[in-house]
Amino acid sequence: MRHLGLWACACTMAAGCGSGPPSEEVAQPSTVAGSDVAAKGGSAQVRSQGREIFRHDTFGDERRWTNELRMHEVIAAAVDPLTALAVGLKVDSAALPPGILETADLTDPATTVALLSLDAVVGLKGQVDANGTLTAVGITCALCHSTVDDSVIPGIGRRLDGYPNRDLDPGRILSLSPAFTEEQKQVLLSWGPGFYDPRWSIDGINRPVVIPPAYGLKHVPVETYTGDGPVSYWNAYVAVTQMGGQGVFIDPRIGVEVVRLPDLVTPKLPALLDYQLSLGAPPPPAGSFDATAAARGELVFEGKAGCSSCHHGPAFTDAGETLHAADEIGVEPVYATRSATKLYRTTRLRGAWQHPPYFHDGSAATLADVVEHYDSYLGLALTSQEKTDLTEFLKSL
Repeated sequence: MRHLGLWACACTMAAGCGSGPPSEEVAQPSTVAGSDVAAKGGSAQVRSQGREIFRHDTFGDERRWTNELRMHEVIAAAVDPLTALAVGLKVDSAALPPGILETADLTDPATTVALLSLDAVVGLKGQVDANGTLTAVGITCALCHSTVDDSVIPGIGRRLDGYPNRDLDPGRILSLSPAFTEEQKQVLLSWGPGFYDPRWSIDGINRPVVIPPAYGLKHVPVETYTGDGPVSYWNAYVAVTQMGGQGVFIDPRIGVEVVRLPDLVTPKLPALLDYQLSLGAPPPPAGSFDATAAARGELVFEGKAGCSSCHHGPAFTDAGETLHAADEIGVEPVYATRSATKLYRTTRLRGAWQHPPYFHDGSAATLADVVEHYDSYLGLALTSQEKTDLTEFLKSL
């Protein structure tokens, strides 16, 4: 079979790619929610450690993806590379032996297993034994917050860390697990590509949000859509409550207390944060906006539209200073009611050109739609030219 050539290459590399099996849960809580975990040192070594954690560390979440969801069985039986690409999974071309895709069978699930053995599937970690059997699978931060540049074919290329994977369909992937009921699978299938509900597993309410970028965080002290806490607060929340990692997350404000020891999450948060803060927002591509119109739009932004009253500073956000009620900005209110703050933070605008759709629920398809929303809701009375110019300025950030 044609996948065997890829498997032979994989066998020359380390086969055990994930964390080992976790120990039993014990009830010895330590609180991390609400604390700001400062990156210590900021050295190249710390940053390199953070990149390794971001890309490859499962925090022991095989306990969920293998033991509970049985995704290793699903992948081995039914997820060939073409199916994997169709649900938004990405392949890191740097991890592939030269020319291997020319002979690999992309319609065979065994090829997916071989790719996992090569550690080539972005954000998905597999443990493969000497017989080529996938024995365990877990996920990393990169699954949702990295993509590739499509330099080989769509879905296969060089990693782009921090970029939101808006092709990823987490709900469809999860729905393949036999652990969910048919009713739960219908909820998961309703999300669609680029959306995930990080609170559904906690409160049972179905209100998915757009997967956000993990770049441009350096000047954003409260990153979440609802400003619940600093970046490391959300890293801990996701690693423990969503990825299913082995760690500690306690926040009485939302009634969540999860303790799994030994803690494989908290000690890694400083280095992870350091790497995330190093990921700058990508500049707009050359020729992607009208510079003359953007210059006029900046005057509208700072003047008539009044955008700079909330969108200011290096990241163009007042997050950390002010949070906003849903009716203040005219957005969907339910998601905020499920959070600790019951409010929304101001979205950072650096790199906004790269990640449509906009607002937490993706209700604005384009930056022009964002401008139209605020012009209408806030009664800005912008002219058509001012709207166009303001849109060009947003595209330039």
